Amino acid sequence: MDRLKQIESFVAVVAKGSLTATAQSEGVAPAVIGRRIDALEERLGVKLLIRTTRRITLTHEGSAFLENCQRLLIDLASAEASVSAGGVKASGHLRISAPAGFGRRHVAPLVPRFLAQHPDVSLSLNLSDRVVDIVNEGVDCAIRVGDLPDSSLVSVRLADNRRLCVAAPAYLQRTGMPATPQDLMRHQCLTLSSDASQTRGWAFLVNGELTHLRPSGRLDCSDGQVLHDWCLGGLGVAWRSTWEVESDVTAGRLQVLLQDYAAPANGIYAVFAQRKHLPLRVRLWIDFVKQTYGEGRYWADETVSPAPPAANSPLSGEAPPKPRR
Repeated sequence: MDRLKQIESFVAVVAKGSLTATAQSEGVAPAVIGRRIDALEERLGVKLLIRTTRRITLTHEGSAFLENCQRLLIDLASAEASVSAGGVKASGHLRISAPAGFGRRHVAPLVPRFLAQHPDVSLSLNLSDRVVDIVNEGVDCAIRVGDLPDSSLVSVRLADNRRLCVAAPAYLQRTGMPATPQDLMRHQCLTLSSDASQTRGWAFLVNGELTHLRPSGRLDCSDGQVLHDWCLGGLGVAWRSTWEVESDVTAGRLQVLLQDYAAPANGIYAVFAQRKHLPLRVRLWIDFVKQTYGEGRYWADETVSPAPPAANSPLSGEAPPKPRR
């Protein structure tokens, strides 16, 4: 019980940004919360938080531990909800957001099957490449791809994601293959425009260190699908996610470049606001997506599509949408 209380306090302090705010929400003295954090750090043998009079900052170890703690608390809440009151049925309206391209392929096709399993739930899906303000826009859960900025939001890692540097064979016949990431500065690179989300540039592992480059070219666009299409058309080199280009690589329409410099995988996350009691429909959605993405055949099978709704589902008779490729 003490261990769980320490973990709950650690997660709450990060979310609220102070020991005082956490203590007020629990109705205890700030010193109680401080002792829990101290005991947790002593037990683990690492420093999790850097505490000053003005702010609280996560250490590297604290950041890694936070994600595991958030997942543990969600799993515990889901386990309790599944057996409490004889198994409470999920109900109500669920508001989800996701990046446009990824959402069309890997979120929208899952919705019919989820609603078939939970007929008392309704769902709104917002597909947008801008970073949605979850709290102020009333979003229950956002699916996000790539590195996450530090924030008080809670995240659950759903799957790994890797970026590939790719080009069409026709383009490489004209220009030759880049041998190092620095060679990209002499190539026509298809980049997201400045108002898009790829702010740090393209990531590569050079001499064991993660390096970001900002290549350029004659073309840029705020829409990733357009960059993908331009790349297929032989107009330049693109840096795209495996979920988007893997089938083109397998079919030979695109060729992977600079594999020796590929950056480590980042993640695909479910992100939501910190809540003491997360609605059951949100917990079930996160569990459902994580389980689906965790199936071995999901990412390998380019033709995978969700199972049709059950016969007694309100969606029966509707053909489930297939992922756009």
